[in-house]
Amino acid sequence: MDAKHGEAAALMGQRNGTGRLGARRAFTAAFRGFVCAAILAGVHAAQAAAAERPPNVVLIMTDDQGYGDIAAHGHPHLKTPHMDRLGEESARLEQFHVDPTCSPTRSALMTGRYSGRVGVWHTVMGRNILLEDEVTMADLFRAAGYRTAAFGKWHLGDNYPYGAKWRGFDDAIVHFGGGVGQTPDYWGNDYFEDHYFDNGAWTPFQGYCTDVWFREALRFIDAHRDEPFFVYLPTNAAHQTRSHVAQRYKDIYAGVDAPGQAKVFWGMISNIDDNLGVLLDRLERWDLEDNTILIFMGDNGTTMRPHWWASEDLPDDWEDIYNAGMRGTKGSHYDGGHRVFCYIRYPNGGIGGGQAVTPITAHIDLLPTLLDLCGLAPPESVAFDGTSIAPLLTDPDAAADWPERTIMLHNQRVLDPIKWRQTAVMTDQWRLVDGDELYDMDADPGQRENVIAAHPEVADRLAAEYDAWWDDISQRFEESAPLYIGASEQPAVTLTAHDWMTGDTAEIPWNQPVVRNRIATNGPWSLRVARDGRYRFVLRERPETADFELQADQARLRIGDAVDETWPVEPGARGAAVEVELSAGDVEMQTWLIEDGAAERGAYYVEAIYLGD
Repeated sequence: MDAKHGEAAALMGQRNGTGRLGARRAFTAAFRGFVCAAILAGVHAAQAAAAERPPNVVLIMTDDQGYGDIAAHGHPHLKTPHMDRLGEESARLEQFHVDPTCSPTRSALMTGRYSGRVGVWHTVMGRNILLEDEVTMADLFRAAGYRTAAFGKWHLGDNYPYGAKWRGFDDAIVHFGGGVGQTPDYWGNDYFEDHYFDNGAWTPFQGYCTDVWFREALRFIDAHRDEPFFVYLPTNAAHQTRSHVAQRYKDIYAGVDAPGQAKVFWGMISNIDDNLGVLLDRLERWDLEDNTILIFMGDNGTTMRPHWWASEDLPDDWEDIYNAGMRGTKGSHYDGGHRVFCYIRYPNGGIGGGQAVTPITAHIDLLPTLLDLCGLAPPESVAFDGTSIAPLLTDPDAAADWPERTIMLHNQRVLDPIKWRQTAVMTDQWRLVDGDELYDMDADPGQRENVIAAHPEVADRLAAEYDAWWDDISQRFEESAPLYIGASEQPAVTLTAHDWMTGDTAEIPWNQPVVRNRIATNGPWSLRVARDGRYRFVLRERPETADFELQADQARLRIGDAVDETWPVEPGARGAAVEVELSAGDVEMQTWLIEDGAAERGAYYVEAIYLGD
């Protein structure tokens, strides 16, 4: 193994430590080492057989932009000339499915495995965090000698060992949480002139968020254009938590009779389109276009519908909502919530030309497909749920003999998964929804007529496949992804209420506007104390940079059975601090900020600092 590859393998192993949890982490280290060796063997064999450099990979995934939110897909108002052009130059997956919400899609995309299998079935509550022992797309590319980078929305965990910086990326510049301005993100971020987590440190960046992600991606590509690279570019736009865009992009739609929030949403997509155009131009000018696999996809269905969380709710009677005739939007287990666009272009591989790929495909297919196209051997120790669809991309006639398959998805958004909760069992022709609705997609793509009474044998077959799938993926449902404190890789961390493991999503202070409203709620964190020693905890309502004065008179900290301390809060204090001794291990932690004669709430932010033995 050469120096570069050895360093990549060593970095993969650094997620493991010693002590009471050493056995599991040692297994992970050995597992990752095996993956490196297997991948290297495959890539070296492929490179020996081919004189040319392996292809680069650029994977762009936009947020909350549905299949219908592209002009070429029939949208009556959107202007997306560069997306339209890319669609004409790509193979288009016309029945491509993801999960109905953000984190689950990202986890399946990164691993080639169903989101429920890898511990991700929500966007908060710690159920958005990818289990530590899962191997990511970036791990595999880096082990194979690629330079790897991520810019934008990660949403699979923020701190060590879950953040993008520790999941296989050489260069990672991201916001925290599920959107700019959510609770874990830098306080006050609002899409313009924000701070982002730049390879381990919060750093100010100039410009609009989407412009920053594309600008940094182009910087990285320019710096590494003479070696294979993998760039993951998941934008946070057009997410609508605190959506903003420059006035000139809203002005594009000034003549459309539509609510202001719709124009913001469309403006964000037009901004993405402009940035995509620049990237396409640079790949061509730098002579990288032909040997780059470019993927452009969405993460779930559109959010262009009335929202309780939008800055300006769309009226319920607004009828000009386009979703390509599909039922449902983001969060729905009907097709409108999870059938998205996916364009793949790779001129050197013969992939493009506007070919429409019609067999059903999914996010779990992209990792095995990329390994196939890049000549990398899939690791024997990782069981992908997806399959390589390279034959469908390279041979227009392959669809005729493509085997029938069944793909599963569910929209859980609860602390612990519930069987048949918002579930779709999908084949090319059929959708079994919640076990009691059946739709013939050939005859009824809008899913209007439940035909289960006419085809009970189809429903029974698909239900049996679902039962087997559930039994398979549910084996780790009782596990959580504990938040590390005291790890040598990150001895000081901030925990936030975004990751409280409570049973009620409505009680999670998941974004900064909710924090500002001082919701009187509480919840526990699942912790992993990495080292024995002394720790300092600082309980806050807002992060230190917000300079917010606590209104509590008392603070309380409970950590498992080892710590339960209550102490007074000094008048005018911005934080309530306490030091305790902890032993390594997995525990539950909860906090209280108590106001005399008033409501009490959990500390939305807790700094945990390892002080030493």
